Amino acid sequence: MFTYVAFVIRFFGCKPELSYLCRRKSRTWGHEPPYFVDQIMDIITLVTNKVEELTSGSALFLVEIKMKPTNNIKVFLDGDNGVNIEACTKINRALYKMIEESEMYPEGDFSLEVSSPGVDEPLKFFRQYLKNIGRTVEVTLNDESKHYGVLQSATEEAVVLEKQIGKKKKIVSETIPFDAIKSTVVQIVF
Repeated sequence: MFTYVAFVIRFFGCKPELSYLCRRKSRTWGHEPPYFVDQIMDIITLVTNKVEELTSGSALFLVEIKMKPTNNIKVFLDGDNGVNIEACTKINRALYKMIEESEMYPEGDFSLEVSSPGVDEPLKFFRQYLKNIGRTVEVTLNDESKHYGVLQSATEEAVVLEKQIGKKKKIVSETIPFDAIKSTVVQIVF
């Protein structure tokens, strides 16, 4: 019996990478994953292609697709100028219709959610870094050290944080290469 199954597709540039995590109570899979992995991959590919078709020519882009064993499909979108509810609704309706017509779930036993990733999710794409310039971020490096500061700029190679140091609040800039970054999360400042 499976205790947990999560399928995630992430995009880095134009190349999709499918990663999945599956745990069993007693032991892990051998060399071949179970039969339903192919079905899940078909659904993810179908949804991915439709989302790319719907968002082409707009400021929106696909961040991530998650699927739960309960046939709950979650699509996370972001945009260069944010994501509004109307865009999510439009894409949700088009995806729902496409999934129903594909008859992958003959009895309609699935749910679909389309939303933005949320502020607590790490940034995954260069476009997201550009969108968040001027905001306070927490950057976790590969060595697990954390750096807080205002995101000043981002290039293909590195990000620049503006940090306040010491009691006199001296402002310094710190350049952090992307290959040293484990995750970056936007911080909400009140």
